[in-house]
Amino acid sequence: AKSRYGKSVCNNHCRVQLSGVFNVRKGKLALPVNRWSKRQVTLSGTCLIVSSVKHAHTGKMHILPLIGGKVEEVRRHSHCLAFSSAGPQSQTYYVSYDSYTEHLRWHRTASKIASQRVNSVDLSCCSLEELPAQLFYSQDLTHLNLKNNFMSPHKGVPALTRFCKLRSLSLSNNSLSEFPLALCDITSLTELNLSGNRLSSLPAEVGTMHNLQTLLLDSNFLSSLPVELGSLEGLTYLGLSFNCFSCVPPVLEKLRGMERLCLAGNQLSVLDMAGLQWLPAHHIDLRLNQLQKVIVGDSEQLVHIAHLDLRDTGLQELDVRSLCRLELLRCDRNTLSLLRVSGHAIKSLHAAHNELKQLEVQPVPENLTVLDLSWNKLGCVPDWVCESSRLEVLDINHNSVTEVPIRLLSSGSLRKLLAGWNQVCRLAERLERSQLEVLDLQHNYLTELPHNLFIKAQSLRYLNVSANKLENLPAASLSDDSFSSLEELYVTNNSLTDKCIPLLTGHGRLRVLHLAYNQLQTFTASKLARLEQLEELDLSGNRLRAVPTTILSCQRMHTLSAHSNCINAFPEVLQLPEIKCVDLSCNELTEENTQQKDNVLIFFLFVLRLCVAALALDSFCGIREALYGVFDGDRNVEVPYLLQCTMGDVLAEELHRGQSGHTLAFLSCRKLGTAGQRMGGSAALCHIRHDPVAPGDHGGCFTLKAANVGRCQAVLCRDGKAMQLSTTHTVKEEPEYQRVRRHNAIITEDNKVSGVTDSTRIMGYSFLCPSVTPRPHVSTVMLTPQDEFFLLGSRGLWDMLSPSEAVEAVRNVPDALAAAKKLVTLAQSYGCSDSLSAVVVQLSITEDCCCFCEPPPPPPSPGLGTHHYSAGGDGGIPLPPASSGTVSELSSEFSTSEMSSEVGSTASSEEPPPQAEPLTSHLILPGRAGVRRPACGGGSFQRQFSGALSDNGLDSEDEEPIAGVFSNGSRVEVEADVHCLRRHDCAAPQTHAHAQPSTNIPSAVALHHEPSPPPFPTQSPSPVPPSSPCLSREARSGTLGRRARANGSVACQGKNQDLIEEAGDAPIRKQGGYFNAPAQPDPEDQLIIPPELEEEVRQIIQQQQEQMQTHNQQAHSYQKPADYFVTPL
Repeated sequence: AKSRYGKSVCNNHCRVQLSGVFNVRKGKLALPVNRWSKRQVTLSGTCLIVSSVKHAHTGKMHILPLIGGKVEEVRRHSHCLAFSSAGPQSQTYYVSYDSYTEHLRWHRTASKIASQRVNSVDLSCCSLEELPAQLFYSQDLTHLNLKNNFMSPHKGVPALTRFCKLRSLSLSNNSLSEFPLALCDITSLTELNLSGNRLSSLPAEVGTMHNLQTLLLDSNFLSSLPVELGSLEGLTYLGLSFNCFSCVPPVLEKLRGMERLCLAGNQLSVLDMAGLQWLPAHHIDLRLNQLQKVIVGDSEQLVHIAHLDLRDTGLQELDVRSLCRLELLRCDRNTLSLLRVSGHAIKSLHAAHNELKQLEVQPVPENLTVLDLSWNKLGCVPDWVCESSRLEVLDINHNSVTEVPIRLLSSGSLRKLLAGWNQVCRLAERLERSQLEVLDLQHNYLTELPHNLFIKAQSLRYLNVSANKLENLPAASLSDDSFSSLEELYVTNNSLTDKCIPLLTGHGRLRVLHLAYNQLQTFTASKLARLEQLEELDLSGNRLRAVPTTILSCQRMHTLSAHSNCINAFPEVLQLPEIKCVDLSCNELTEENTQQKDNVLIFFLFVLRLCVAALALDSFCGIREALYGVFDGDRNVEVPYLLQCTMGDVLAEELHRGQSGHTLAFLSCRKLGTAGQRMGGSAALCHIRHDPVAPGDHGGCFTLKAANVGRCQAVLCRDGKAMQLSTTHTVKEEPEYQRVRRHNAIITEDNKVSGVTDSTRIMGYSFLCPSVTPRPHVSTVMLTPQDEFFLLGSRGLWDMLSPSEAVEAVRNVPDALAAAKKLVTLAQSYGCSDSLSAVVVQLSITEDCCCFCEPPPPPPSPGLGTHHYSAGGDGGIPLPPASSGTVSELSSEFSTSEMSSEVGSTASSEEPPPQAEPLTSHLILPGRAGVRRPACGGGSFQRQFSGALSDNGLDSEDEEPIAGVFSNGSRVEVEADVHCLRRHDCAAPQTHAHAQPSTNIPSAVALHHEPSPPPFPTQSPSPVPPSSPCLSREARSGTLGRRARANGSVACQGKNQDLIEEAGDAPIRKQGGYFNAPAQPDPEDQLIIPPELEEEVRQIIQQQQEQMQTHNQQAHSYQKPADYFVTPL
């Protein structure tokens, strides 16, 4: 089934039940004019379809609806059935079958269809103005959905009175400006939905709908209600959210049977408890009202109120002790500093995202089961919390709590305790018996855990103590016999040593173990062999030199992550039957200790299906520009993939036109096609360009422009501090909320626009326009020598790490790929279960970059060329890439930028959607001056991983891959391609170059430009004058020792970075790479030229071609530039 506008639409072949070629006759058998003919007969859905045998799918079809009709046997003919439709214009078809078996099968199936009674019809999003005539065949219709149509109040709606049994009717989002009086004549209606229209008033006739139980009038322009509405004694649910009410309508006092009242998103400014005592409603929803004060009422008159929702109301203090029978209170996302609640009947209290320093609940709540106090300013856990005898879930994340009481840990009822991101320094040394099943204490200052934690808490299944200062772990038991129930253990980013490894063997049920970024040097082989149930193991960021061979005892393991270690031997993990994802990048694997044969290096390509994508174009739209991006589709794969393929081209086109490219690229990205109508995605782009400045002017010559929509963000590290380059647009911001409301959109309880997305600016979701738009937030900064690097991350990354924490985590990581992988690993260990993508771009700006510099000739036209690289030998000075674009004939001696950038991106997912996404890219742009030399094979282990517009690691010269079955650590099936590339050795002459001091460039990595054919032979090295500051670029050139990417993103060779690549499923091979933009444009994007304009268009095209030829001739006549650019300085 295909989902379109939130509705499932099945394909025709899915609805076909029976089909065949039989003799068919139409009309009465007694008429001699009708003859038997061979026809294709299909029973599809609830209809009988008769068509020509030769043109069964393209010719004329006769459709006979069977519901309410008849299916009878014809006694005068053997194996013959008569199919008749219902209604006054009934038709009959006679079908003769070849056998009794066929006759019986059709009779039984068709009889079931004819006996059906359609009582529910969904015609939403069909652009209807009137009801289809076929709908009136069913007189038993009880439920009808006409949402998102254009029903006429004078033609379409009056026809609804013909359904005398209609009980439920939805006319939401039909642009109705007045209440259709015809609805009052449908006396059987019990549920009526008129939300999302333009109603400004209700007629008095609405009081005659006595059977009405549910009336939804949300998102209209109502400011008052008629008095006659009070006569609806059976009304139990009234929805008045997102209207123009400034007070509670007085007529509601007469609705004694009403149980639920929704007044969210109105203009109420005062909450008068005394006014609520006349309302019979048990559930009151006052979300998104700007309440300024609360007036306390008489508690004896408010005993009927059980549920109260005051989220996003702007309250600073709240006292609801007068609501003595209150069971559920929601007051999240306010600015509350004081909250007082009655504890007589309270069962669930949600007060997250406030500024609470004090919380009073009296008396002690005996029925409280769920308490959410996360994201507040509490300094300690209130005493009454420890005395609540039925409390099962307590969330105090993101507070300032310094101590977790021993009574809380030893509570007999508490099952789930979330106390992360606090200031807890120590816990009790010993515990009493605990019933905890989930314990989260990450991001505190713990140096040790209670010694008997696992002994007393035998029900503990999940423990997360990441980002603490732990040096050891408690034992699982006092003896060899352990009854531990622990299944998931996260201790990432601590100070654990090898002493903790033997203590893990007592957890025989352990499935997930994260020990990343500790101080482990060895993992005892015998201890790992005892963890037979292990499925996911993360040992990244330690000092391990090998993975124990006893890992083969873990027959259920599907994910092994051990990047950023000192591993020099490839483990035999590929022999495990369930293994799906292995990450050994950033280690010390070399040719001698990796799987090789006859000097053939092996690349392992692991294909993941993710809903995130990364973009890295180091030669973008010229020789001094670069573009990096991250895209997040939340739960879909199509939008990130399409953005990755097209965003660079669209932005280049807009910049070439001289437009405000960053805004227009987002607004005019039409390549999403139909996918952008029903789906959406977040995006963040960073564009670096070189802008020369005049002498004496202040500021640098490199500018960084960042643009984003949705939840993807960019952060710049300037002088060690995090500087946000982007912002998120949600309904929490008052301007965005008012803009959404001006377009008559509703905000659901989870703070999503129309229940779809929590971002008010995002790519796609065109059916939500104009309430949701793709207009980005754009910021521009001038890069300075204090700028160290910048980060790009998807939503999952920033949900777990703050910008300052992310900057601090990778600031001292010299390798960009290792830095990006560290961010992803940390986010996963901190609890992220969504897809993740991170891009790290390292910068090196010098003071003399801020000068007036003469730029080289611009490229003929913007675009993305094919860029090729070659690697230098070991021990040499890394060579910079040459400036490029579409011009590749440059001098063998050249000047480069004094800014270097090193890019590493990585992605991972816990629950990936079913489609492939290329995720990993790594580009190195060293900022050193040097001369070109012949490439030679290095001794380092060659590696390769995909970039933007990745072709999945398969180029035209590649051999066919050997397919396998792998996946990541979340039960996701993927494919593995093993690519072989023979290395050619050649001698490298000695070179002499002036290298600027930089710690960002690995010494074993060398990238340089090699044009093909070169305009001049390579000369002996000669000194190079000081280079003019510009951004380094790679040109289209030959390649030796590695394969190039069609988009210029090519894996570099690194001695200490051995990546097992994560990319997307490999579709059918296409010329130009797998992930290029589709060759066939979307039909909706094709330009149809009228006949009368064909000649004019032909002339325009011919003129453009002539201009292009002239432009190309000028480009080819471009002579060799000077060895360096002469500047006034």
